[in-house]
Amino acid sequence: MQVTPVRPEVLVELVAELVAGRAGRVRAVVDGPDEAGTAELGAGVAGRLRELGRATVLVSAWDYLRPASVRLEFGREDPDELLDGWLDAGALRREVLDPAGVDGSGRVLPRLWDASVDRAFRDTNYVSLPPDGVVLITGSMLLGRGLPLDVAVHLRMGEAAMRRSFPADRRWMLPAFARYAAERDPKAMPIWSSLPIIRTDLPSAADTGGRLPLPVPWLQTTSAGTKIGGSQASSSPGIDPGPHLPANPHPPAS
Repeated sequence: MQVTPVRPEVLVELVAELVAGRAGRVRAVVDGPDEAGTAELGAGVAGRLRELGRATVLVSAWDYLRPASVRLEFGREDPDELLDGWLDAGALRREVLDPAGVDGSGRVLPRLWDASVDRAFRDTNYVSLPPDGVVLITGSMLLGRGLPLDVAVHLRMGEAAMRRSFPADRRWMLPAFARYAAERDPKAMPIWSSLPIIRTDLPSAADTGGRLPLPVPWLQTTSAGTKIGGSQASSSPGIDPGPHLPANPHPPAS
């Protein structure tokens, strides 16, 4: 494994180039904890893609949560349910990812459910995506769900960094992120042969060849040659196959 420091503004440019390098409609995701700057990176990439002439719809996974009656069935701070049951993956696929596909209608819904008031957004209309448009989804623990994706970027934070970064009212989420890393390890998914792993905590001296780490994101390259801007190789392009794991304790509602 090799890590390379990269300035945030350069990271935005690199991810935008990765997406813009694909022809036709693109379904992309920036995956990682909120504290890793997932939303900020997504917003920067969306803005850069628009500058490059690619119409881009930015979608937050927080706007595709299930209703509270389903999401909080096992309590407000259940980490297993956070991983397995909070996201309405079916709605995200139906309203965003399937329409944004090559054979889709191009009619996508940027926001569905307002969790702050537990009802559907009333001020959001469908957006028509052109043939070369981009849907960019930001959020946490999105990979390994079988979502049809064309490009994925994963922001990695180590356990110690998350303990330092998460505010007290979000630390109950840490076991969910630990399970996600163990069971749905993004860097180990064979489908994403070029999945960029962005380390947002400080890598060890061993990772950096003894150099002093800098307080900037680090681009991780695996021994297999994973690098940002690489091409994706897959027998089923654009499909994240999901984990091949034992049944989860609290499977999502259908």
